Amino acid sequence: MNVATLGLPQPQRGAIKVWYRNLLVWRKLIAPSLFFTFGEPFVYLLGLGFGLGRFVGEVEGMSYLTFLASGLVASSAMNTASFEGMYSVFTRMEHQQTYDALLATPLQVDDIVAGEMLWCGTKAMLAATPILAVAVLLGAVDDWSALLAIPLFFLIGLCFAGPAIVVAAFAPSYDFFNYYVTLLVTPMFIFSGVFYPVTTLPPFAQTLVNLLPLSHAIALVRPLVAGGLPEQLLPHLGVLVAYALAGYLAASVFIRRRLIQ
Repeated sequence: MNVATLGLPQPQRGAIKVWYRNLLVWRKLIAPSLFFTFGEPFVYLLGLGFGLGRFVGEVEGMSYLTFLASGLVASSAMNTASFEGMYSVFTRMEHQQTYDALLATPLQVDDIVAGEMLWCGTKAMLAATPILAVAVLLGAVDDWSALLAIPLFFLIGLCFAGPAIVVAAFAPSYDFFNYYVTLLVTPMFIFSGVFYPVTTLPPFAQTLVNLLPLSHAIALVRPLVAGGLPEQLLPHLGVLVAYALAGYLAASVFIRRRLIQ
């Protein structure tokens, strides 16, 4: 690895310009973007929340609809940031040559990576908040504490943005992303407590799941949606921040390696 690609990232104010550039592009695509981001969780919420919820009853002291809604908003932030960090970053980097154009200006690679991280966090928040609003309309949320989950969506997005951008830095094509989705994103979605409590898993599986960031994200979001406050707030926040920082550092190194020849 070239020495020039190593070292701590040093983003400047240009990162905000990269973020703003992505926001302007997204505004033109807001309708289809929200439709695809919003559609699947909405179907889960209706189909499982009301259908399966009639048979399940209460889970951990809350209705199954509330339990499911709190997991879905957190996983929606994960999915949105992950797909933005993979597909959109790869498209801008490889096919649209957007990064080549940006690097022809005073912007640096570190500005691009930081801007993309901020945008992934923002888009995760923009995707999860409408789902939270629908959960309110469906009666799954009835306390103002749920509003405290909105800034958490941004942090969850940052947490998953870095690893996704790292995958994009290695990807030779879009098909490469299937490995990351199949081996990491989907297992987290299934096992991290979206649909059932993690405590129902065998002890060794609980240990593995608690190493994954989505379980900590849900542990923070679920109590807020249910009208309470999270237990062990600082440890859960610490895990998400650690993942976000580690992902950002790794993304900076590997995007540099790909862009700096």
